[in-house]
Amino acid sequence: MADLFKLKIMTPERDFYEGEASMVEFTTTEGEIGIYKNHIPLTVVVAPGVLKIHEENGIRDASLISGFAEILPERVTILAETVEWPDEIDAARAQAASDRAQKRLRESNGQIDVLRAELALKRAQVRLSLTK
Repeated sequence: MADLFKLKIMTPERDFYEGEASMVEFTTTEGEIGIYKNHIPLTVVVAPGVLKIHEENGIRDASLISGFAEILPERVTILAETVEWPDEIDAARAQAASDRAQKRLRESNGQIDVLRAELALKRAQVRLSLTK
């Protein structure tokens, strides 16, 4: 039996997940991070990416778009702006968002916010990666 820690993931609309995990992986503004029990205390900014929750019976994936995480030795709390299970993702909407962002980037003439378009593309790609 693996060492487990408490994991809680919340959004402004709902409690998304509450349970025990042996590991959690997600993307931060500094890169990918994997957390085990007894991790050093840390606070990080979440970036768009796939969230992987390692439970005793397997791994659960979700799209985690943005937020903050508080990491303590016995628990991890993620305050997310948006997080979705794969079956909650509207693939057609995500594809349309990806197409729009790619079009904006291709047609960039200095009048669009390139960073905003790149982030929109990344969010759509994360969602699409979980619908296939």
